[in-house]
Amino acid sequence: MSKGWQHEKRGQDMLNENEVARYVRQAVGNYFTDLDGDEPSCAVYDMVINCVEKPLIETVLHHAGGNQTRAAQLLGMNRNTLRKKIQTHKIKS
Repeated sequence: MSKGWQHEKRGQDMLNENEVARYVRQAVGNYFTDLDGDEPSCAVYDMVINCVEKPLIETVLHHAGGNQTRAAQLLGMNRNTLRKKIQTHKIKS
């Protein structure tokens, strides 16, 4: 990561959070549009969480240099929970 990214202002963090929300809204909206009135074949919440959780964990693990304890702290979860999610998503650590 560049030093400029690491030193962004808090206001920029909010922009990024809103950007993520915007992408999720767009993707879920597109999903329903593609269904063209049909019912989803799975629980939409689980589908979205599964799509977002793996890259989130991979990115935070990379940022933490592979240190699962630090990654768990950054994610705000217990290390054992993180380890279970790593196994569930078959993430190489």
